[in-house]
Amino acid sequence: KTSPVRKSSLRTDDTFESISELGSLELMSRDLGLAPYGPLKKSISADSLSSISSIGNNFGQDFTVGQVEVSMEYDGKAATLHVTLLQGKDLLEKEDARFESCFMRISLLPPEQIVGISRIQRSAYAVAFDEHFSIPLDPSALEENSLRFSVFGIDEDERNVSTGVAELKLSDLDLAMRPFSAWLYLQDMNKVTLCVLQAVDTVGEILLSLSYLPTAERLTVVVVKAKNLVWTNGKVTADPFIKVYLLQDGRKISKKKTAVKRDDANPVFNEAMIFSVPAIVLQDLSLRVTVAECGEDGRADNTGHVLIGPAASGMGITHWNQMLATLRKPVSMWHPLRRN
Repeated sequence: KTSPVRKSSLRTDDTFESISELGSLELMSRDLGLAPYGPLKKSISADSLSSISSIGNNFGQDFTVGQVEVSMEYDGKAATLHVTLLQGKDLLEKEDARFESCFMRISLLPPEQIVGISRIQRSAYAVAFDEHFSIPLDPSALEENSLRFSVFGIDEDERNVSTGVAELKLSDLDLAMRPFSAWLYLQDMNKVTLCVLQAVDTVGEILLSLSYLPTAERLTVVVVKAKNLVWTNGKVTADPFIKVYLLQDGRKISKKKTAVKRDDANPVFNEAMIFSVPAIVLQDLSLRVTVAECGEDGRADNTGHVLIGPAASGMGITHWNQMLATLRKPVSMWHPLRRN
């Protein structure tokens, strides 16, 4: 594909009206609860990028066994979480002929309490659930609990076999502020477990906010903060900063970076990065967010990264879909950082 000609994110001749169309960074800061960290800042733009990169790999896609669309809304007055199973597709692998039907189960973690079971579906490849479940849940539990969505195939002996799982931490979804709706990728836990045993542990977490303004055709990424960073090469300390790449078909078409934080494994950045993104190509793009360490010789060692967008899996695609479902509103989520 040919990348469209793009305008710079912010121009010196921008008028007050054109900037206000983006929504105030101060209002965004307040909406994200960033007031304790000071005013929201604009990021530093990087020079042009033209190299082909392999950083658009579909991490985790080899383990997916279908998708399910869910929505959630929290009623604070009634202390109740309302969950809707909307639809599913490719819930069982097509080549697996053992399963002629399936159903979904919703569990609250911990302590693995079953809170909803769908009707049995005879087709696993295009399912319209449209089933609603109400879960009594105190507001404090939104910070402590997760939901697990599990699909079960029913074999010829009428045994229920777990085939795919998706989990969401309720604290990542900001349900007290706004409803949540997204497609979730279901993971083959047998393959995921094997991969985890072979993989290196994550090297920290990063809190990001995404929002898209269709009238201005601008994507805003707020790098809020990171925590529990693990440095490369056994370093005791380092000076971290964040690089955000906008990718199209694996090609880096734009890059921005934050300021450097000195000697901090739990840095607070609170920087907004604004990319000019036509709506027509939005589904062809992804974001790669990289934590890097500023070295004494001027070189940067990459600590870890996360991929967000249609090419991602898990929270990476969930965050992207939630952004598209709530246009103009910032959506914040924590992401684990994978070692480079």
